[in-house]
Amino acid sequence: MILVRTHHPDRIFERSAGPNFAEGPIVSGYIDRTMSPDIGHAPFLLLSIRAEDAAADDEYAAVMRFAGLDMNGLHRIRLTHTSLGKIDLADWSGIILGGGPYNVSDAPESKSATQQRVESELLELIGRIVARDFPFLGCCYGVGTLGAVVGATVDRTYPEPVAAVTISLTPEGRREPLFADLPDVFDAYGGHKEGASSLPPHVVCLASSETCPVQAFRVGNNVYATQFHPELDLDGICVRIDVYKHHGYFAPETADSLKSAAQQHNIEYPPTILRRFIKRYARRL
Repeated sequence: MILVRTHHPDRIFERSAGPNFAEGPIVSGYIDRTMSPDIGHAPFLLLSIRAEDAAADDEYAAVMRFAGLDMNGLHRIRLTHTSLGKIDLADWSGIILGGGPYNVSDAPESKSATQQRVESELLELIGRIVARDFPFLGCCYGVGTLGAVVGATVDRTYPEPVAAVTISLTPEGRREPLFADLPDVFDAYGGHKEGASSLPPHVVCLASSETCPVQAFRVGNNVYATQFHPELDLDGICVRIDVYKHHGYFAPETADSLKSAAQQHNIEYPPTILRRFIKRYARRL
């Protein structure tokens, strides 16, 4: 199969040459033809802030796998590589924002030009999402960006190391349709420098942990953020430990011990959040 890189104003695609080419965002450098297309529904959109190919592609593949989508059902924009462009919410069933090394609460002078552009584009889009109560799931970085839009206090009061964390649902979380398949207490993988230390009254806290009081929240009826990573399994966190070991999350020499510690946990329940989000919001064309 011959691959031909092509460019779209809003996305980067790869196509296989020939009359029966497939088109979709990059997945580990090639298009997987074994995946059946999602026909009859508006696609979902994944927004990625991961500049590193290994982490970005693993995140994209994991979200597709756990959400039960193929690349026709989940498009991707890598915001570190291209501007967001014009996003018409009517084109999508919902939007998922992945995590990454950016922190909204960082001092402006410490942010790169790329981070400043990405945050400016995202905050404008998330403002429209909140105003429309449009389906949105922000994973980790979603707490900072969505929190900034709705007036939460986003700072470094409650950081957590790269590790498994025990999540407890609040009474509101136990009634939340998106968390319907979760037990009251479960483990998830996390690791973050900033978080929401307080929420405004109109925002509903859905989950917490001993070391971070806001692990998930909802705005309106359809706009969500989680501090933990619903898309991370053991393989995924090992990839990210390797990619980000020089990004200040942990001492680089502890990478192997962090992987060993991650293996001691069975992360079973968080991916059901992705599946519930897709099932709830997939919109027929």
